[in-house]
Amino acid sequence: MSAQSGYRMALPITGMTCAACVSHVSEALERVDGVEGVAVNLASERAAITLRDDDAAPSLRTLADALEDAGYGVGARKTTLAIGGMTCAACVSHVERALTDVEGVAGASVNLATERATVEYVPGVAAISDLRYSVEDAGYSVAAVIGEGDDSDYPSETGGLKTKFAVSLAVSAAIMALMAFPAVLDGLPFRMEFILWALATPVQIWAARGFYASAWSAAKRFTSNMNTLIAVGTSVAYGYSAFATMFSDSALFDGRAAHTYFDTSTAIIGLTLFGKFLEARAKRRASDAVRALASLRPDTARVVRDGEHVDIPIDDIVVGDSVIVRPGERVPADGAVTSGASNVDESMLTGESAPVEKRVGSEVYAATINGGGAFTFSAERVGRDTALSGIIRLVEEAQGSRAPIQRLADAVSARFVPAVIAVAIAVFAFWLAFGPAPSYASAALAAVAVLIIACPCAMGLATPTAIMAATGKGAEFGALIRSAETLETAHRVDVVALDKTGTLTRGRPSVAEVYAPAGFGEDALIALAASVERASEHPLGAAIVEYAAERGLDLRDAADFRAIPGAGAVAVVDGARAAVGSARLMNELGIPIPPDIRHRAERASADGAAVAFAASDGEALGVIGISDVLEPQSAAAVATMKRLGLEVVMLTGDNALAARAIAERVGIERVEAELSPSDKADFVERLQAAGKTVAMVGDGVNDAPALARADVGIAIGTGADVAMESADVTLASGDLRGAATVIALSRAAMRVIRQNLFWAFAYNVALIPVAAGALYPIFAAIGGVPDALRPILGEHGFLNPILAAAAMATSSVSVVANSLRLKRFRPPADWR
Repeated sequence: MSAQSGYRMALPITGMTCAACVSHVSEALERVDGVEGVAVNLASERAAITLRDDDAAPSLRTLADALEDAGYGVGARKTTLAIGGMTCAACVSHVERALTDVEGVAGASVNLATERATVEYVPGVAAISDLRYSVEDAGYSVAAVIGEGDDSDYPSETGGLKTKFAVSLAVSAAIMALMAFPAVLDGLPFRMEFILWALATPVQIWAARGFYASAWSAAKRFTSNMNTLIAVGTSVAYGYSAFATMFSDSALFDGRAAHTYFDTSTAIIGLTLFGKFLEARAKRRASDAVRALASLRPDTARVVRDGEHVDIPIDDIVVGDSVIVRPGERVPADGAVTSGASNVDESMLTGESAPVEKRVGSEVYAATINGGGAFTFSAERVGRDTALSGIIRLVEEAQGSRAPIQRLADAVSARFVPAVIAVAIAVFAFWLAFGPAPSYASAALAAVAVLIIACPCAMGLATPTAIMAATGKGAEFGALIRSAETLETAHRVDVVALDKTGTLTRGRPSVAEVYAPAGFGEDALIALAASVERASEHPLGAAIVEYAAERGLDLRDAADFRAIPGAGAVAVVDGARAAVGSARLMNELGIPIPPDIRHRAERASADGAAVAFAASDGEALGVIGISDVLEPQSAAAVATMKRLGLEVVMLTGDNALAARAIAERVGIERVEAELSPSDKADFVERLQAAGKTVAMVGDGVNDAPALARADVGIAIGTGADVAMESADVTLASGDLRGAATVIALSRAAMRVIRQNLFWAFAYNVALIPVAAGALYPIFAAIGGVPDALRPILGEHGFLNPILAAAAMATSSVSVVANSLRLKRFRPPADWR
């Protein structure tokens, strides 16, 4: 089981319970040779691991062993494959070797008699398509995928928690009822405490088993976690109660009936499990975006095989297959249309609701929805290589990464549990010596309350749950955020630098204006110019030809075509010498330009357009203005950024005249024109030196240096791959308004994170002293605890451990619930 080097692996982790586990997992993985960086997310239970880009990159088995040594594991999934082509025992070993050689496979077992292979693999690292390809490369086939695990063990996990907390709380209620009405058991030949002990013992052994297993695993490695506190706290309450039940009549209790706390131990276990159940459900919602994306792939596809149309499982599609997509169906893979036409809804990838027209040669993407037409496409990327799979991996990596603000909480939490245990021991010793009678009971309850109330779950969940919710929400709007650090940095952005071509504009020239004097007509002028330019390779000529096609004009044959570099082109059309080009070409050919045509040309130039005069038989017939067309949403995007208080700057390599014309139309005051790629990066650096936090938005190769230099690089998803590789955020839709959405989403996420961290820290700072008995001297001085507070603080002012458990569970759930408010976030363009 080998790990590919030079990339980030999102590894699912099992066994994590609190922020202390985050530090333990990080340290275990960082000690592995070849690991360059680790970011562990408690909420998503994943570790984003950056591996060294050389042959020394560790194998997945090495990483799994390191986790196992630390008391954790790699989350794996099992599937069963029907294997075809096996004939003997040698085939079994060949298939097993083919499967175990796949990156991400933890183990494989092949049965010749049943022709089945049971494979355990790590989702996100390996996929069913990888298993299929490897088996086929070995000379066998995968006839079917018989069993496939769910994306998560969420149903079984929460189902088990639900049963355990329900039983625990029911037992706790029964114990409390018996303690409140002991007369119910009058007449029994043994004391009531033995019944309570019998009821509490299954809860302590069965329901709390997970706490003990985790605590023991941590103790063997001289570490601790949240479960350590629960296990120790409930064991103290249960152990003391069992001891008191057995030796109640001894001199240890001065001949008085000792009070037991079986209700406390069972209630703490039940409430803690209830909190974990609610927490698991809430964390599930935080990662809904990834599951929603993963569920979009269709189950089957119709392909052409041996001249026939057959329906096959989507995992059976191979590169080169001819795939038929009927009206209303989802596209099963990425590829290029080979026949037919339709409109396709790509909103799940781009966030753009308008359908996209698809014709022969157009790219189509997996999971997008076909409209009313039908088409056939050639599969070019399948399985984990599709754009959808890439987006899912990107979102998972972002959700699994760790924001800088989280490091404080993780650092505190890693040392928090040992400190709490030390505080609990000190509290026990103090109240044992100086507490109210019976001092051992008061001391034990105070220690238990400290252990329970101080669980650092809320601190561990404060940041990652917000990161998960925010990055998932960004993906819904077509904004793919690469890391939690990017999400955190974006909230500080105060300057947005925008490239012009391909960002504010469409990035390709289009006819913007046509002027022909009365008597000739615009269509005739365009048809003449396009007939000349049809043989030209110049982009301005191509824009004229495309415009003529859009208008449905008939073009004539041109003879004696000649391109004049930097000036235009000439040809013979309908027996007359025609010319299309600049004023210099007209001058060279001795063709006078009438004042009205010259005036329109000057006006178009002032607007930033390139102008082409059209002439025939030595007479200028009109002028065509060609410019890079403004994206329809650019002005709205700039206005939205300004509403967010951002300074907007245009950086472009174009001439100043064209740049200012576009800037005026979209509302940008500051323009830096005629910049080289390095000039753009230098300008960004100067802004940073002035104390600004800069976001750069661009789409082309020439933007890559500035994107990499900016604090937040935002790439237009329709642009060059190198730009997207250099960027921290990719706007899949190509809609510039997404840049404002990312910044607004970052601000919202940081508000939620700060709220979470404040309440998580405040909760522990405020309640640990109360649990330790800090209120006892106050109430002792005023003659005792008021009756209204006695259910909470008892007779002497010690916090009831049951309420401590309820408060601990509530704090964790409230933090996650607060993070889920981000799911209601709306883009700033929609704000009213």
